[in-house]
Amino acid sequence: MTRDQMLAHLHAADAVAREAAAHGHHPFGCVLVGPDDRILMRQGNIDVVRHAETELCRRAAAAYPADYLWTSTLVTTFEPCAMCAGTLYWANIGALVYGLEETQILALTGPSQENPTMHLSSRTVLGSGQKQIAIHGPFPEMEAELVAPHLSFWRR
Repeated sequence: MTRDQMLAHLHAADAVAREAAAHGHHPFGCVLVGPDDRILMRQGNIDVVRHAETELCRRAAAAYPADYLWTSTLVTTFEPCAMCAGTLYWANIGALVYGLEETQILALTGPSQENPTMHLSSRTVLGSGQKQIAIHGPFPEMEAELVAPHLSFWRR
């Protein structure tokens, strides 16, 4: 996937995040991109346990063979938490693209009990496994766009 394709898919994931927020859910979103650069699935965040990435990975693992998922990419607005990175690993998705680092989430959510962040990089989680998952991110040029839906959501 080229950098321009990654950015285009990050815009698509952001649209999913904004839709989730419009329905009262946490403003995180992701898309699953197949090896032909087509978006296969979209998923917004639901709540503190049902994160966008985890939900999408579970759905993808049920819908596609593991060898196909290995050629696919999860593109998400923010770096996945430990739970989501682990689910991506077990779903056998071969690549990850994220817009902004997990460390930026705490600054946005503050002490909200709806999103008690963990400071654990997805690179650390995925690097602990036996599979070599490609990781791309962050993309600082996307910061203003990706942060925007969080500014009012967490301060309500």
